[in-house]
Amino acid sequence: MGFFITFEGIEGCGKTTQIRNLSDRLTVAGYNTLLTREPGGCRIADKIRAILLDAENQGMVPLTELLLYAAARAQHVAEVIVPAMNSGAIVLCDRFTDATIAYQHNGRGIERATIDSLNSLACQSLSPDLTVLMDCDVATGLARAKRRIEGASGPREERFELEALPFHQRVRDGYLRLAADQPNRFLTISASGTIDEISREITERVLERLALKTG
Repeated sequence: MGFFITFEGIEGCGKTTQIRNLSDRLTVAGYNTLLTREPGGCRIADKIRAILLDAENQGMVPLTELLLYAAARAQHVAEVIVPAMNSGAIVLCDRFTDATIAYQHNGRGIERATIDSLNSLACQSLSPDLTVLMDCDVATGLARAKRRIEGASGPREERFELEALPFHQRVRDGYLRLAADQPNRFLTISASGTIDEISREITERVLERLALKTG
């Protein structure tokens, strides 16, 4: 059986850069890795991602949003993550179930029990072995995210970036509560250092956890 690592954090925290760096470093170290993301990760889930992140869909109600995330996750888990885990790979996923709790429960106000039920249904009992939480000041993260969007080509995936600051603060607070409640699963990393500094810290701590698993 493989090892499942997820990366979480608010918009602009740097998790996408850092998960790619970790994937590269683990590959160099000889590990078999698979890098994926949510929402998305496979053809059907990517189509759902386009709907979820399109700024033109600001009228989407929270329950629709939640159900779309669950549908994308069910396809992604079945088609990508579970087969990779069964092959013994280290799966690195940019966002997973914790994002749904932070965004749709803490951010949107949907009952936690509803979210937990849908996550359980979509995940086939799969849960992360390790979660790296990139913690970032909300205003700083949003400014970074908006610069990234302005400089990117292709679809403007900015539906969440357009939310007001208090929404993003609730999301950050939700993530920090999750990490406090599950300290054995979470590695909380300050996103205030340089890219290289953060990458080295993450790599060292992840390699320690992998050594414990195989030791």
